[in-house]
Amino acid sequence: MTEAIGIRRGSFASRVVGRGSVVWRMDWLLFGAVVALSAIGTLLVWSATRTWSSIEPTGMAKKHVLNLLIGLALYSAVAVTDYRWLRTYAPVLYGIAVLGLILVISPMGSTINGHHSWILLGGGFALQPAELMKPALVVILARLLVPVSEKGKKKDRPRASGVALSLAAAGGAAALVMLQPDLGTTMVLMATTGAIIVFAGIRKRWVVAGVLLTALAGAAVWSMGLLKPYQVARFTALIDPSSDPRGVGYNSTQALVAIGSGEVFGKGLFHGGQTTGRFVPEQHTDFIFTVAGEELGFVGSVTVVALLGVVLLRGARIARMCGDRFSALVSGGIVAWLAFQTLVNVGMTIGIMPITGVPLPFVSYGGTATFANMTAIAILQAIHLRSRPV
Repeated sequence: MTEAIGIRRGSFASRVVGRGSVVWRMDWLLFGAVVALSAIGTLLVWSATRTWSSIEPTGMAKKHVLNLLIGLALYSAVAVTDYRWLRTYAPVLYGIAVLGLILVISPMGSTINGHHSWILLGGGFALQPAELMKPALVVILARLLVPVSEKGKKKDRPRASGVALSLAAAGGAAALVMLQPDLGTTMVLMATTGAIIVFAGIRKRWVVAGVLLTALAGAAVWSMGLLKPYQVARFTALIDPSSDPRGVGYNSTQALVAIGSGEVFGKGLFHGGQTTGRFVPEQHTDFIFTVAGEELGFVGSVTVVALLGVVLLRGARIARMCGDRFSALVSGGIVAWLAFQTLVNVGMTIGIMPITGVPLPFVSYGGTATFANMTAIAILQAIHLRSRPV
């Protein structure tokens, strides 16, 4: 085929685009879904920020595009590398992520929107180490549950020591994130941890014990008053947001109004009254799904969810086709992370999940989140490229 289009076998062009090359074997459906979500997200960010951007009407959108370009550069670099280096350097990546979380709760950290979660870099850019912990935690958990000495048979169960170390690694990361405090990211980290441990094949009685311990720990945290008052209020508002529509239930109420007003086909891009009037807070980040609901309607919202579904299904397919336990756990962990985060983000805008500061993958504005998400997809591609026969 390459000869038919004038590409000589063995040439550089043949190695790049010829049969068996990286370009030929890449999962284009996965990549296409991510690009489509990013394009839709850029338009939604533009619509959500054009009336109040401190730079210019397109300022935030341009910054979002810059973040996407950097993310795509990271994607390109990671996707073409051998994913097995992750196993070797997993402790280093986790250590760097932990260091970032420690720095952010030190005087170096900065508070934005009530969360001490950022390290300001200057020039209007900031780093959110909690987002970097998500891929780092996935990799270190897979590394701990599949020791280097393990032959890698999928039916083998993880060792008790590996499970214990995994829980310790996840617990340490979650504790540092909660000090910010960031309940949403903590929920994502713990859900991802639980999914990876289950994927690793632990015994059913351990799963039951883990669920019971998690429930007991949650009850203890609640009863001991370890949650901030506003965090408790967000959970109680989930049951009845109308009880305090101008207070803790305001976000939920306005989100439902925005989504419902879009009806089937929406009011049209840049024509959403709720969005233009900024009735829903943080519409370019945590509540960006409300912009889709209002301006693109039910059809647009379903399109966004369907594209996210394509990403998750392709990721699950890659995990299923893996030939070794480490890559299977990494792939499954990434899918679990993105799936749970999508559930929480979309769920809180339609009133079935508590309000938490969790962005919608590939759609919401946010530099560090974009970099983490693109890196995760790149890891999936790297595993796919080396699991699929040439």
